[in-house]
Amino acid sequence: MRIKSVWCLAAGAGAGTLAGFLGIGGGIILVPVMTGLLWLDQHKAHGTSLAIIIPIATISTVVYALRGDINWSLVATIGFGSIGGAIAGAKLMMRVPAYRLRQVFSVYMIAIAALLFLR
Repeated sequence: MRIKSVWCLAAGAGAGTLAGFLGIGGGIILVPVMTGLLWLDQHKAHGTSLAIIIPIATISTVVYALRGDINWSLVATIGFGSIGGAIAGAKLMMRVPAYRLRQVFSVYMIAIAALLFLR
């Protein structure tokens, strides 16, 4: 149990650091850690990751807001649009088998990495 707690704290620290530094939600770190090291099933890892992102995003948002580094009109527009997408995505995820969800997540991570690399 102690080793598991160390992995959880390390994953949280890494996800929080990357969220604040790179502006990512943390799921890119948390989902692989939860499925690979903590043996959570894929669906629970995705749901748990989203719940963990709440405090990460809140703290990071406050820090960025205090510096004036947030475009609030984009927050409103994209945020409003993302509500429906989040509901649809969560419902869709429940219909996809864990192995396929893992494959889609992996392809997504590779595609984003390639796009970032090429820019």
